[in-house]
Formats: sequence, C-alpha cells, structure tokens
Amino acid sequence: MSAEDTSELPGGNAGFSEKDFYLDEFRGRTLAIALPQAKPDELGPLESVLAELAANRTRSLILSKDRASLARVTDACVDAAADASWAGRLWRELQRRSSVGVLVPAEEDLASACRRVVLRLRLAKLLWIDASGPLVDAAGDRISWLDVAAIDRLLEGPTTGAVTLPDERRRLLEEVRIMVRSGLPAVNLCGFDGVADDLFTFEGAGTFFARDRYLEVRRIALDEFDAANDLIGRGVAEGYLVERSQGQLDAVLSNAFGVFVEGRYLAGLGALLPASAVPGEGEPLAGEICSLYTLTRFLGEGIGGRLVSFALDYAAECGFTYVFACTTSERVQAFFRRHGFRSVGPEEIPAAKWQSYPRERQGRVLCVRRDLDPRRRADLA
Repeated sequence: MSAEDTSELPGGNAGFSEKDFYLDEFRGRTLAIALPQAKPDELGPLESVLAELAANRTRSLILSKDRASLARVTDACVDAAADASWAGRLWRELQRRSSVGVLVPAEEDLASACRRVVLRLRLAKLLWIDASGPLVDAAGDRISWLDVAAIDRLLEGPTTGAVTLPDERRRLLEEVRIMVRSGLPAVNLCGFDGVADDLFTFEGAGTFFARDRYLEVRRIALDEFDAANDLIGRGVAEGYLVERSQGQLDAVLSNAFGVFVEGRYLAGLGALLPASAVPGEGEPLAGEICSLYTLTRFLGEGIGGRLVSFALDYAAECGFTYVFACTTSERVQAFFRRHGFRSVGPEEIPAAKWQSYPRERQGRVLCVRRDLDPRRRADLA
C-alpha cells in the first residue's frame, strides 16, 4: 500500500463508470428538480443535465413558483394548484416529452409545495437547486451527507456549535426531514454549477439527505469491478495509490472488498492479497492490505476503519498468521497504528513483497503489521 489513505482522503474527478451507474439507475424513472427564480445565465448547467436525462429516457419534473424560469428550461407546464386533475395532466404531458414544468402556488413556500408534490407522486429523488449551494459546517466546508438523526441535531436550536441556520434553510431542512421520513429515498441540495456532479458522481457536489446511513462491507461483485477500477484510478491520479501493472490490478480486483451505501454506492475500497514467506513457494501465511481508498463524501462514517476490520476478519478466516501494509505516508501509518498495527522493519514482511518493488520507494517505505489468531481456512479464489 503506497501513500494509500483511508477516510481522510479527498476525492477527485469522476470517471465514466460512475455516470453510467447513475444513468442506469435513473433510466425509466422520474426525477423532481426544485428550481428557484433564476437568471438566464444560471440555467446552462441545468439545461445540459436535462438534455442528458432526456437522452437517457429519464423523465424530469421541474418545480417552481416562477413561470418565466420554467419556460426557459421546458416547453410544457402544468399548474399544480389548478384543480384535482393536475397529476393526470402531468402524466399525459410526460407521454409526449421528457421534461415538464410544475407550477406551484406563488403564495406557498417552495419547500412545502415541493414536499407536497413529490410525496403525492411518490418520486424517487428530489434535486433542490439553491444559489447558496450545499450546507456547510463551521469551517465553511461542505456537509456532504446527512441522515434524519443529523437533521434533527441541526434543527434542535437556532445554532449547532458555531453553525447558524438561516430561516430559509431551516424551513427547507424541516421539509426535507418530512420528505425522507415519509418515504422519499433521496434529496440532493446543490448550487446551479453543481447539478451534473451531484446527480452523476459518487462524490457529489452538494449535500445528500437520506433516511438512514445503511452501510454494508463485502467483497465486490463482478458487475462492480468497473466502479472499483474507477475508484482505484482516481486514487492513482491523485497520488494516493501506487500505479499497478494490469496483472497486479487484476489481483487487486480479484481480492477486493468495499463499503457500500444502501447496498449500491461504493464509498470505499480495499483488497487483501495473499503473500508467501518465500517468493513463489509455500502456502500464503500473511495478507497484505492494499489499494485502500475512500470517498470524501463519506467523511466521518469510519469507512477506513470498516475496511480494515473486514480485512482482519477475512484474513483470520483464511488462516493467515498476520496482516501487513506498506505505505510512504506517516498519516497512513498512524491510521493503521490506531487500528492495532505496529510499525515493523522490511524484514518482518514476506520477502515476496520486495520482488520488483520500485527501487525509488524502498528507502521511504513504512511497514505496519498485526498478528492474528487464525480461526479457519478459506479459499481466496
């Protein structure tokens, strides 16, 4: 593991497989987009996303109190307050076009109106566009993910720590809380420029709201190799993961495991590679934790720790006597030490590790090791 960090790592630019993942998820479904009054030059990113969604056979409902803003992004508009038949008329319009505007009453709070519409239509996602962008913490950093419990804490008083919620944001959070508690799977809050990244990348550009934080750690499935390869490529491009040959990458993917949000979204990745005492000889006696990388969006969720815990349990099941990792980062070394590893010299690592190891890295490598009590044998293949 070379400069391979954990949940403290920043993210990077999304790759194609992330976008493909979301497009596949959205295909044949209807998304709601809450649009405040907007200037024409602010709508370009939204127009591009609407075109991509249309090409993907995804229907879009744009909810707004401003008829002029709706007219700039869609050719059809249904008045949600006209009469009790508005949902039927909306459905008929969606038979003819991919995006339809929904005009909500001017006297009604937009957040309240959006909540009423999305719950009535039982939609899967609401994207809320706000010129102020996502929520931020006391340091001004983006808050990327909140569940209902975290929303409750934010709404307990006028301030949370040093974070002050303006009245408009407070009303929005109150409505978002009702939405996700009432069955809306996801709400995204972002600025105009972040629409594409928030819809089409794991990392996102805004604040994501969901009912709870269901996390699953497991070995990756074949259909998830694209996303895993993309995540490794991101780490290599940022300098946090060592670049590997095709054969080495195949070995990593073959032995990879990940943390998945809601069973689908890959939040972090690692691999446990078997290592022999002598190069090319004998049964594997140890496992190397490598390619450990997580997404910034899930900071504070303990993703790195979950990955290491899974690797330790799996290594014990495989009958390994110890687990090790190699890095050039003191921060990564400290992370492993917090999880029960001890710093060791290269001589306490299987000799096979140093075959073809980059010479320029050998003088900088830091090794950590944790001894195990094997429970049983398992097949790594």
